[in-house]
Amino acid sequence: MRTDTDRRSDLGFRELATTLGLAFWQMRLAREHGLIPEPDGHGRWPAGTARRCLEDRPRIIERFGEEPPVGARKAAERLALRLGLDVERADIEVLVAGGDLTMVGRYQRHPVYLLRDVDALDPRRVTEVVSARKGPLTDTVDPGGAALALGWPKEVFTRIAGERALAADTLGRYALADIRALAADEALTARVQVEKRRRTLTQARRNEQRHEGVLRGWILRCTAYLDGTADDPPEPLAAARALRAVMAARSAVALHSA
Repeated sequence: MRTDTDRRSDLGFRELATTLGLAFWQMRLAREHGLIPEPDGHGRWPAGTARRCLEDRPRIIERFGEEPPVGARKAAERLALRLGLDVERADIEVLVAGGDLTMVGRYQRHPVYLLRDVDALDPRRVTEVVSARKGPLTDTVDPGGAALALGWPKEVFTRIAGERALAADTLGRYALADIRALAADEALTARVQVEKRRRTLTQARRNEQRHEGVLRGWILRCTAYLDGTADDPPEPLAAARALRAVMAARSAVALHSA
């Protein structure tokens, strides 16, 4: 029988992941795939389990890699940029149904896929799936599809299409060959990347300021409760969410300011 001392040394999900040197998503997938045993009825693992799981850590890393899995939308965006093609979420679902891509797990009930599996897809097969969806429109893209294939914001593409007097057909669609020519223009691509970085930095700073305001408001409400001028304390989880958002925004600012 396990003693109270034994139970005090038990590990929760985050503690076990930290002990094993795994990201939370790696820990979650390892558990889903049976590489880590299920916890006890209280959602905790005995310390001895951690020692045994350490032996399987290399296998877990090899199985799932170092990059977090992505959903269908991000998988489509990645393929679109790689192939210069307007790949959509529906195309990912067709590839999964056809056995070309395997779901590795779920996040918030949505299927997710390993990036290396997405990158390993045969370009000819992806093109075939996209062509089947588009039919006679295969060789053209609408503005949204063009932006997707280029990895640009839609408004940036629309502006540059105007600058370059890019021809559109009666449906307002552009030749896929013209879109790929834009992607091959290194000077243009470099200019757009600078603009994208500036936009991302601006948005990150806005997010930082907005969530800082939320956090400061929470602190004021907490102070009011402590001083007795408010009857109810603020919601603790609101502070945790705002603090995480501030941290994420500051990381983004630091990344794009470098």
